[in-house]
Amino acid sequence: MRHNRSINHLGRKSGHRKALLSNMACSLILHKRIETTLAKAKALRVYVEPLITKSKEDTTHSRRTVFSYLKQKEAVTELFRVVAPKIENRPGGYTRIVKTGFRQGDAADMAIIELVDFNEAALASAETKEVKKTSTRRGGRKKAAEEAPKAE
Repeated sequence: MRHNRSINHLGRKSGHRKALLSNMACSLILHKRIETTLAKAKALRVYVEPLITKSKEDTTHSRRTVFSYLKQKEAVTELFRVVAPKIENRPGGYTRIVKTGFRQGDAADMAIIELVDFNEAALASAETKEVKKTSTRRGGRKKAAEEAPKAE
């Protein structure tokens, strides 16, 4: 039974699980989006979001703390130089998990996990939604009333 077991062990021993999550977190930071199983994506979100929060404060101590989890100098540099400035105003929720279906071989649930502020398609659609304004009947009457005195 698994009473009060808070983390998903992913069918691995602790050393293997830590190495797996570290490698996946580095890949996510470097590539901004990866495809994996749903269970691994959910475990990765719990692992990487505190590291991203830690990167908002660029101190030697926070860099060393993050490096102890990631173990790749390039990923730590990318996290502090590129990712952290872009997410500095976001209070949390740095990643998004999108289910993509089932894997061909074993029918495992597959998902894409991505950094929210680096999805160009979503950012472009958000900008177009902000630019588009809807007109109302009340607004139309007001415009017509304003234009009449200008014509005279």
